[in-house]
Amino acid sequence: MFGRDAPRVLEIGFGNGENLIALAAAHPERDFLGIEVHRPGVGRILLALEARALTNVRVICHDAVEVLEQQIAPQWLQEILILFPDPWPKKRHHKRRLIQRPFAELLAGRLTRGGLLRLATDWQPYALEMLAALAAVAGLHNLAADGAFIARPPERAPTRFERRGERLGHAVWDLGFRRT
Repeated sequence: MFGRDAPRVLEIGFGNGENLIALAAAHPERDFLGIEVHRPGVGRILLALEARALTNVRVICHDAVEVLEQQIAPQWLQEILILFPDPWPKKRHHKRRLIQRPFAELLAGRLTRGGLLRLATDWQPYALEMLAALAAVAGLHNLAADGAFIARPPERAPTRFERRGERLGHAVWDLGFRRT
């Protein structure tokens, strides 16, 4: 896919691509894959990648579950990022939430041994649900010493959703898990 063998990082739901672009620019030695279904966000990142002449990013505009099931080999990724997924706050929509145990198991299977899974949300009930779903997956180890949430990684660029949440007074919960 990239014409070289380098550590591979996947960001699911990259929005407008702020974080993905910042990471790709800061780490030319890594390869980045972004999956997003929102076409305007895909267009924005493609324009930004061209403007910055970044060649270590590939983008897929498709459903992440299908891409992971059909196009990403097991143990192929060194890191997966899912930042501020839609919390679907209404109870009747909770079934649409991305981070549920079956998806968490799929993610774990795509990570190499020692690979990292990093997530963030500004919706506390969803943060607790994600924590429970990920903790239930065999082979994932929580990076938080207390088994809860981690400090915000310094390399994570603030996303549009994160900045909006901060303006509204929302706290942010970061999760980090390592594949054992």
